[in-house]
Amino acid sequence: MSHKAGFVNIVGNPNVGKSTLMNQLVGERISIATFKAQTTRHRIMGIVNTPDMQIVFSDTPGVLKPNYKLQESMLAFSESALVDADVLLYVTDVVENPEKNMDFLEKVQKLDIPIILLINKIDQAPLNPPEGGKGKSPTEVLGDLVAKWHALLPKAEILPISAKNKFGTDMLLKRIGELLPESPAFFDKDQLTDKPARFFVSEIIREKILLFYDKEIPYSVEVVVERFKEDDRQIHINAVIYVERESQKGIIIGHQGVALKKVSTEARKALERFFDKHIYLEVFVKVDKDWRSSQKELDNFGYNPE
Repeated sequence: MSHKAGFVNIVGNPNVGKSTLMNQLVGERISIATFKAQTTRHRIMGIVNTPDMQIVFSDTPGVLKPNYKLQESMLAFSESALVDADVLLYVTDVVENPEKNMDFLEKVQKLDIPIILLINKIDQAPLNPPEGGKGKSPTEVLGDLVAKWHALLPKAEILPISAKNKFGTDMLLKRIGELLPESPAFFDKDQLTDKPARFFVSEIIREKILLFYDKEIPYSVEVVVERFKEDDRQIHINAVIYVERESQKGIIIGHQGVALKKVSTEARKALERFFDKHIYLEVFVKVDKDWRSSQKELDNFGYNPE
């Protein structure tokens, strides 16, 4: 029996639901999925295996105009996903302007691989009443969007979905299977991702910071796991939250350490669900001044897309 395998890369602008889609397709919480933009910072692989197929999904950071070196690295991760894909999933949603970030879209237009344009969040399709007139139905709004995207990406297949509600995701998986080339598997069939356990520890802690802190704080934070010791029953973890300023350190810790304790407690609960083991978690906060603008520090933190 023939076997199919290939790389399916997920790209698009921030906050359109790429990570939610990835998690639904893979069936595990591989990527952080919060309501905040710029959540994903790396390319994160999630692998779907069946007896006759292996799909290697790759979630990427949202495409944006970079303002500092970290965002330059994030954009490089997204652009690298255009080079090595067998199938490209370009994700948008029902409220995004189709002409946003045309520079990146023009690169997608030139690709000679199968492209599936996913219009996500169709359950949130807005009603757009013209002044003094009758509003458009969600179906009409969606039809207008399909027409605009067809003009921008005429070679792409267009599929409306709701990743959050799993609408259209089974159909998408079926279509991806049809488009993949015949190939042996690239990874072991029991492998779920290319990332090590430490990576998911840092991502889960960073997710809690994204949820519990406002403004610039979450985007000024990096999390490094300095100790990960596992046995049959439990895992001991020491992690460091790096910030850019002493003032940010104070905000992360909070009055009498209350804020940091909340982050640690919620992260520990999530880690216990993720690893299905008892977790001992110690979290510290350190200042690494202007790390987002230092190429050396970004390399140390793993933000080199090469």
